[in-house]
Amino acid sequence: MTTTDSQNIEQATAAIATSVPDDKTRRYDRQLRIWAASGQAALESSRILLVSSSATSTSILKNLVLPGIGHFSILDAAITSPADAGNNFFLNARESIGKPRAQEAVPLLRELNESVQGEAVLKDVKELLTTEQGKDWISGFSIVIAHNLEKSALEELSTLLWSNPNGPPLVTVRSAGFLAEFHVQYHEHCVSQSHSEVAPSLRITRPFPALLEWARSIDWKEMDPTDHGHLPFVVILVRLVDEWRKSHDRNLPKTATEKKEFKKSILDLKIKIDEENFDEAEAQAWRVWSEPAIPSDVQALFSLSPLPSASASTPQRHGAFHALLDTLADFAHDPEGPGTLPLSASLPDMKSDTKSYVKLQNLYREWAQVEKSKFKDLFKQKHPQAAEAADPEEVDSFVKNSHHLRVLRGKALGAFDKDREALACSLGAAPRETATHLSISALANLLARDPDASKITANTLRAEVVSIVGEGINLPEELDAAIGEVARAPTADLPNMAAFLGGLVAQEAIKMITEQYVPLNGYCVVDLVDSWTGVVGA
Repeated sequence: MTTTDSQNIEQATAAIATSVPDDKTRRYDRQLRIWAASGQAALESSRILLVSSSATSTSILKNLVLPGIGHFSILDAAITSPADAGNNFFLNARESIGKPRAQEAVPLLRELNESVQGEAVLKDVKELLTTEQGKDWISGFSIVIAHNLEKSALEELSTLLWSNPNGPPLVTVRSAGFLAEFHVQYHEHCVSQSHSEVAPSLRITRPFPALLEWARSIDWKEMDPTDHGHLPFVVILVRLVDEWRKSHDRNLPKTATEKKEFKKSILDLKIKIDEENFDEAEAQAWRVWSEPAIPSDVQALFSLSPLPSASASTPQRHGAFHALLDTLADFAHDPEGPGTLPLSASLPDMKSDTKSYVKLQNLYREWAQVEKSKFKDLFKQKHPQAAEAADPEEVDSFVKNSHHLRVLRGKALGAFDKDREALACSLGAAPRETATHLSISALANLLARDPDASKITANTLRAEVVSIVGEGINLPEELDAAIGEVARAPTADLPNMAAFLGGLVAQEAIKMITEQYVPLNGYCVVDLVDSWTGVVGA
């Protein structure tokens, strides 16, 4: 911090007192701390299509309306039944019976957040899927969510959205009594802000010039004892790595004996028994021999090809991300560069005094800015059109979070159930979760052939499970419990399950909309009988 940038306590207090947040900041204060202004802007520009206005559907929508989506449409032609009035909190109890269920739910949902727009579309999804205009309308949403949709209609909806790589994700939710599952269908999902808790590299074995200069300038013998006890562990390790390389032919510690010797050299520098910074340096010594120059997860992305576009005239949805990823690969493999990803300005807490820590922080910030500028120049050189169209804030975010990038490739709905080999492997690796998934899939198949739920029995469910996985597969004993619950309540939409699913599904939908955090890949299975969740079919 420069002298002109500094403030005394009176100035800082006055600034806080006069900066009154606006209504939106006050309303969304907590969530802005989670996904920042960029995530909130993505939410507010989103359009959500909800197919069904069941208790579970409205519970999901509640958890999307509260954080401030832009608009929602409920597509449902159903008339409110006494059962709906008894389990759906977003209906006017008996007053709603006999009236369009979606139309009754919209006003109560909008009361949760006056800034959110909503509408009820009193049509059947099958009707819309028969016309090009209806298909275009469905494909124009940010995300589509369907609960307990009849199988043939769901398959047609899934096929429509999967046919376009740039189409919206489809979240499919199925529930029966105290069992449920949901699946997010998407071709590709790119995440730069994964909010990983793993700290980025501190560049200890590949220090930038200013950091190496500070480390080399240390005179252990002449150093003030107070400064000696507050020197950041990063500087200590950089100095000792530099000395080690000089005496070991530029190599780092490799064997257990060498690592032990290196740690001992750290502790030998202590002049007082209570110098915690040297203890911390010894505890962080693993960074010297274990910290990769490029994380393996990111390295694997460098060979990942972008998905093809839906047509020659339609740009690939994540084209800018892949252009940035291509630039990052060149930056990391530049023979004249450090051989790493761009430096992160983030530093962990450490044993140090304020003066030394701020100095270290400033060094990292300044050099991170230098490398970010180099990256941007390379981006303009390699992908001039993408660089011209790219949002500068998105580029900054990509560079800042380059150590934790993620690219997920999803599967079409139903692909897991068609792969008998994958099902057999899953039954062995996760019998409880897979058995529950198969029970719910069997229920959907049976109801597709005959919507009369009274005909659903444990025997018919087991026979259908066998038809899905094939003959000769050993079914786990956990299947009996799952089948028993599904047979007990094949179409029950319970309020407590609806509330629980509402939070889970909305959380994944928000990840997809904001492109922050890492969404699930596969089927998330929920069992509220024994209170557990799991993922299969990834």
